Amino acid sequence: MSRFRAVVASVVMASSVAVTLTGCGSSAPSDTKGSTGQASAGKTSEGRTSTGGSATGGGEGGAAPAAEKLAADPGTRYTAIAVPELEGLVCDEGDGGFHYGSDLDIIVTGDDDLKEIEGDSQDLADEVSCFGSPRNVLRKGTMSASAPMFTARTHLYENVSDPAAALNRIFDASVELATGYGRNFTGEPLTAAGGTLVVKCRQNVTDTFPMTTCFWANYGAAGVVDFFPADTQYIPVESAVPWTRAFVAGALRK
Repeated sequence: MSRFRAVVASVVMASSVAVTLTGCGSSAPSDTKGSTGQASAGKTSEGRTSTGGSATGGGEGGAAPAAEKLAADPGTRYTAIAVPELEGLVCDEGDGGFHYGSDLDIIVTGDDDLKEIEGDSQDLADEVSCFGSPRNVLRKGTMSASAPMFTARTHLYENVSDPAAALNRIFDASVELATGYGRNFTGEPLTAAGGTLVVKCRQNVTDTFPMTTCFWANYGAAGVVDFFPADTQYIPVESAVPWTRAFVAGALRK
């Protein structure tokens, strides 16, 4: 049985003719009151988004440039991860009933030098999936499956003294691990920093599907947001960055 067939068998299939995701999946969250959740790609109220691979210094391990330096550590630390309320999306704990299997689901690694907070992990919504409307549907041959707009995984730490450096370590280690399991990363990564948050995104192909994956870090947490394709196309990295910011702002609890 193929990986995709196994996935399809594990998800709730659409009861009517499958429809593709339109609208919010390829748009950035809006910071304008009364909007419908769509905005110009790459715009956010929380800082500038870089516009190309040069933001990483030409390599995967590059730090954010001086023009995008993070704000000083305000001392904020987090005790819980919540299911966020995001405009135009419905979010819940878990993988949304969809996972690739065969270790193709992205995880956060490379954080061995960071001490996670004490507590019962079962009390934390460390995996959250958010769906758009209409739901995103992935197709492979004659098979089809309903998938989230994105799935996010979050880790809380006692202290991340240098979020940009920690993010680069997490990004490099996680990409290397995922590549070993069959994710094929393509193009240059994009790094964006604003406030106390730094985000690093890169496109990849997973089991033939075009994915956009964003890792992020601040002074008390780090995580990854994995965006599924809309209309068989990559979610633009310029749109993925503000969606990632919106998720982080809604999910972290002090």
